[in-house]
Amino acid sequence: MRAPLLPASLDALLGADAIADPHPLFAQLRARDPLVRIGESGVHLVTRWALIDEVLGRERDFSANLTGVLVRGEGGTPEVFPLAQDPASHVIATADEPEHAIHRALVQPALTARHTEALEPEIREWVEAALAPLQAGGGGDVIPIAETVPARVVARVLGLPAADVARFRRWSMMGGDMLAGAVDPEGLLVLARETGQMAAYLSQHLEAAEAQTRADPEAPLLHVLARGVADGRITRPQALGIAIILFGAGGESTAALLGSVVRVLAERPALADELRQAPDRIPRFVEEVVRLEPPFKFHYRAVRRTCALGGFELRQGDRLMLAWAAANRDPELIDRPDELRLDRRHPKQHMGFGRGTHFCVGAPLARLEARVLVETLLAQTSQLALSRDTAPVYARSLFVRRLERLVIELA
Repeated sequence: MRAPLLPASLDALLGADAIADPHPLFAQLRARDPLVRIGESGVHLVTRWALIDEVLGRERDFSANLTGVLVRGEGGTPEVFPLAQDPASHVIATADEPEHAIHRALVQPALTARHTEALEPEIREWVEAALAPLQAGGGGDVIPIAETVPARVVARVLGLPAADVARFRRWSMMGGDMLAGAVDPEGLLVLARETGQMAAYLSQHLEAAEAQTRADPEAPLLHVLARGVADGRITRPQALGIAIILFGAGGESTAALLGSVVRVLAERPALADELRQAPDRIPRFVEEVVRLEPPFKFHYRAVRRTCALGGFELRQGDRLMLAWAAANRDPELIDRPDELRLDRRHPKQHMGFGRGTHFCVGAPLARLEARVLVETLLAQTSQLALSRDTAPVYARSLFVRRLERLVIELA
């Protein structure tokens, strides 16, 4: 038996109401139809924690390889835009075992808590400098800050010139555009050309790292990848692919998180005051925002062979969208899931950074950036609120929960 169809198909997920707040739709699906087909595209949306957890444990049936993305075809019908397939395109987040373990073991030592904590003084300096104009002007749009700070951090971690941040800030936001679902095939081709420019830029700097590879423990990630190529652990195309994924994920996902934490603070003055009085609770606040508004609403899995999930048939070549944003509010697992609570017994029990072997390798860095932003913003203000004249605007995307405009007022 095939899974039921999602009513209104893509329009249900990309309409203005769903973009502003996708959670009512996710709640309906989770309760009634936790596995639904998106038109006849072969793509299925999965919204219940238990089903997503099952998928993550069945790699023989479900691959992390990104083989295609959902787009709006002619007449608005959903269809899949196939992506070119070669081993170098399946790296780290989109790789299966055993390759995934090799890639992760290579980059994770450079992203441990010790390494990320060493970056805190620089990140705090960047945040303070970025917030200074807003503080002086009594407020403004937070999004340029939310995008620029992660871009600077990505440059620092990879070993890219800080002077190029303004140039590649747009590139670091681009991955979500490709997975947004609102782009037509022609638009995807434009994005593919931009991705080529980004790849050429990263390749140039990877080549420089290969020419003079640093071997010290504090070496930037491009040097770590260059050593991996020299040691035969990965190929050069794989090294470049890993750099591209880290470049995009480290930029856009963290930018999305930073926008969300500021919006929540601006909407809840009592909570902001509570955190000013008890800054040790800020990490729990960040964790709850990640749970309630995960930067990425879903990730894909490709169906490797005909099988069943939740009592419904899946065919080889179908795809799943694992809706982290829906699972994070599943009442079967989380008590009062729609509430932001700082007293949860297991604050990290969520899928906001993925789950299992593909848990986000950059999660400690994203948490650090969000904590520093919240600490700095609260320390420098006595009040903050949403603009009374300019409403927040979210990116029109199936994939990313990222604000494109967030104007706040400060005192």
